[in-house]
Amino acid sequence: MVNNVMKEAQGKMILDSAWVAARSTEVQFSGIQLTTTNPPSTAAPTSPPWMHALVPGTVLGTLVKNKVVPDPFYGLGNEAILDIADSGRDYYTFWFFTTFQCKLSVNQKCDLNFRGINYSADVYLNGHKLVLLKGMFRRHSLDVTGILNPDGSNLLAVLVHPPDHPGTIPPQGGQGGDHEIGKDVATQYVEGWDWIAPIRDRNTGIWDEVSISITGPVKITDPHLVSSFFDNYKRVYLHATTEVENRSSSAAQCSLKIQVTTELEGSVQLVEKLQTQMLSVPPKSRVQFTFPELFFYKPNLWWPNGMGKQNLYDVVISIDVEGFGESDTWSHLFGFRKIESHIDDATGGRLFKVNGEPIFIRGGNWILSDGLLRLSKKRYETDIKFHADMNFNMIRCWGGGLAERPEFYHYCDYYGILVWQEFWITGDVDGRGIPVSNPNGPLDHDLFLFCARDTIKLLRNHASLALWVGGNEQIPPKDINAALKSDLKLHPFFKHVNENGKPGAVELTPSSATTNSSGDPSQYLDGTRIYIEGSLWDGFADGEGNFTDGPYEIQNPEDFFKDSFYKYGFNPEVGSVGMPVAATIRATMPPEGWQIPLFNELSNGYVEEVPNPIWKYHKYIPYSKPTMVHDQIQLYGIAKDLDDFCFKAQLVNYIQYRALLEGWTSRMWRKYTGVLIWKTQNPWTGLRGQFYDHLLDQTAGFYGCRCAAEPIHVQLNLDTYFIEAVNTTSERLSNMAIEASVWDLDGMCPYYKVHESFTMLPKTVTPIFEMDYPKLENAKPVYFLLLKLYDKSDNRVLSRNLYWLHLPGGDYKLLEPYRKKKIPLKITSEIFVKGSTYRFKMHVENISKGPNTENSSTEHELGWFKRLHRCIGGKNNGLKVSEIKGNGIGVAFFLQFSVHSSNKDHKEGEDTRILPVHYSDNYFSLVPGEAMTVKICFEVPEGVTPRITLQGWNYSEGHTVLEAL
Repeated sequence: MVNNVMKEAQGKMILDSAWVAARSTEVQFSGIQLTTTNPPSTAAPTSPPWMHALVPGTVLGTLVKNKVVPDPFYGLGNEAILDIADSGRDYYTFWFFTTFQCKLSVNQKCDLNFRGINYSADVYLNGHKLVLLKGMFRRHSLDVTGILNPDGSNLLAVLVHPPDHPGTIPPQGGQGGDHEIGKDVATQYVEGWDWIAPIRDRNTGIWDEVSISITGPVKITDPHLVSSFFDNYKRVYLHATTEVENRSSSAAQCSLKIQVTTELEGSVQLVEKLQTQMLSVPPKSRVQFTFPELFFYKPNLWWPNGMGKQNLYDVVISIDVEGFGESDTWSHLFGFRKIESHIDDATGGRLFKVNGEPIFIRGGNWILSDGLLRLSKKRYETDIKFHADMNFNMIRCWGGGLAERPEFYHYCDYYGILVWQEFWITGDVDGRGIPVSNPNGPLDHDLFLFCARDTIKLLRNHASLALWVGGNEQIPPKDINAALKSDLKLHPFFKHVNENGKPGAVELTPSSATTNSSGDPSQYLDGTRIYIEGSLWDGFADGEGNFTDGPYEIQNPEDFFKDSFYKYGFNPEVGSVGMPVAATIRATMPPEGWQIPLFNELSNGYVEEVPNPIWKYHKYIPYSKPTMVHDQIQLYGIAKDLDDFCFKAQLVNYIQYRALLEGWTSRMWRKYTGVLIWKTQNPWTGLRGQFYDHLLDQTAGFYGCRCAAEPIHVQLNLDTYFIEAVNTTSERLSNMAIEASVWDLDGMCPYYKVHESFTMLPKTVTPIFEMDYPKLENAKPVYFLLLKLYDKSDNRVLSRNLYWLHLPGGDYKLLEPYRKKKIPLKITSEIFVKGSTYRFKMHVENISKGPNTENSSTEHELGWFKRLHRCIGGKNNGLKVSEIKGNGIGVAFFLQFSVHSSNKDHKEGEDTRILPVHYSDNYFSLVPGEAMTVKICFEVPEGVTPRITLQGWNYSEGHTVLEAL
């Protein structure tokens, strides 16, 4: 049976199904035999030693899929898997086999493409052997026109070899194990780090896309698109250069066309530009062709998340050959934007500008989506949308991980996330670790540079790609660094801003940008993005390469607001805790992993947490820091069990990360130009530095970030107790007002203050007034503070921010008895279903009324302060209404929605969550009389009926508030 059937006469077909795999030492046939006389069956079930394979994926991913080895991400399962250092490389050298149908017409050509192999491979197609050279980050394209079978049925076998230097794992672990992996051009995290256990096969496999592409006699290779801007971004030019290759034995008379379209409403495409050029390509040759520049007047620009829309144009380049017709076509979504950066005089940090506008960077560090390289478009979209939902605007692709894939960049383009892409160097492995090793980097410098240049060609057309960086906490070896500086030199048009941010001596005109000796910018390898030699250099950390990033553990929330906390302008790494919810612990660990830490009280009054061995293996970061930070979970009282511990951890997660970003934002431009949190997620089931876990469930820290990183925001400075108004946009906001109300645990509002009719200037943080409630004689020891920022012109709430606070030197233990209060809620829901996608609007109202609720409510509504939240309808208009009964009065605290399968055949203790789910907000609180609408979106597997539950501080048992029909 032949799989992977090419349905189109020409184009690309991805080979991602019906692969089988087997350990090479268990296969008795050669590659020639496997692809001629003795092919394995790809049908189910397979016969040993063959098994169904993950392609793209890794050997270990295939073994896990077939349950040959335990799940390395579950409990201590990784310890039961043989490490390549102990087994030898042959143990993880595997055959991968599939079939495909492809029959060519006259003058057609066929390429077999591998976008990523780790680390090298022997390819056999229909009895013919080809070799894929070493290097994890290089593309391979093999012309297989002459070896396809005439009947169109083709047999493909690939023998994949692991990295040459997989290394060993020292007993104490460490950053990158024994660092041997650094001798190869590959991912370095695979020997383990302080946030991940070792990957036993070192990611050996066909880890990225495999495809066949059919073209005519001439094909298009690696076009380069560049936009240049003039007259304050009114006049824009698109530059395009491509390589064309004539693989026929006669000259080709060609018509090369470029078309630029934009999508209107209803999926209607509007052709913005169309240009055709004639050229003759000699036989068996490659020609580089540069189109005359295309002019656009006031095109829709691409903006990062929080600054504007992510406008993208579809650019299509096609080539017709006389006597054949269309020979090849290439397309890419392209955003018109200009990214600049310089070292800021005021802060010493690197300051980024997009389309001339300064952007305050708030984002995170990224390793990769999954440690076994089970990468997919669907997961990438969730990953990147999560970052956009947190209001982040930059992701740093860390140098010990991947050169990220085009699908990753596609969604960064779509959601507006700038990307800092590093090459494959880390200080820990390349010359600065313990022990010091590989001071000259990888053994093969030419291979490193080949992979780097190929990666640049692969990614350079993405609007989201902002800068290249030589390595993590280290610079590449001198010759590699010099070559990268030369390869990535800027075209003069993109150098008109000097490092001090002042205009350069020469301003280019549209004509001089392309006619001077520098040539057209699209003829450069990149030419548009800055290259920084390392993550601690040139405006990052101290700018001189010293280890001045971090810290990486729990902090007192108020410390983030102090000038002494971090002294440099741009921190590329600062991290903290990341405990997931209890359901994730139960889903990823056996019962012995459900034990919460021991809390050992030290003689100095601080607490030391001692986690169980499984938590320790999964790199748990404690919520205490003896001598510096009291245990932040115990501020709420003694954790009783796993559910109690994890829920209190979410309270800490929210406070910790909101304070981190609000602290940095408080000194925007005055002290800082940006911050990147270490890290946003884990590529395995780790217990540190994450805003969503490996199962794709968000922690409360996710929503703390979402709140703090709003483009327009109101916040409390936890050091000075001044309320601050934040405007990171380029708009001047007039006629603003701030409302501050304090709510105590009795449901009373003892403090209410309004500051109105003020202006928020663009790109500024303004202290408005002091929140002086703690200074009052009768101030309660624990209270809630609700801040709202209004636009008085239309009564819109632009920002809402609720804090729970204690008086100086106090704690939150009074919240423990407050849990017994049952605050009544009314939930009105509206459902939209399209296929397997569900969209809900959940309108939640705190319907409790206190002794002074009427008075305070009346006071709040005086003048233009009208209640913006109204309960919308009931069953009569198709909406569903449910209520959670209660007679308590007060703040409905820390409410959390979750989505579950309502199927009745679940086993006891089984994880019923439907993941991932996108919530417009979660872990939210409502004061008496207040309401909020939460939007929920998710997909369900076939045959599954979803139900939505609500739990919170006052609703620990959880309530089913909606079950879809």
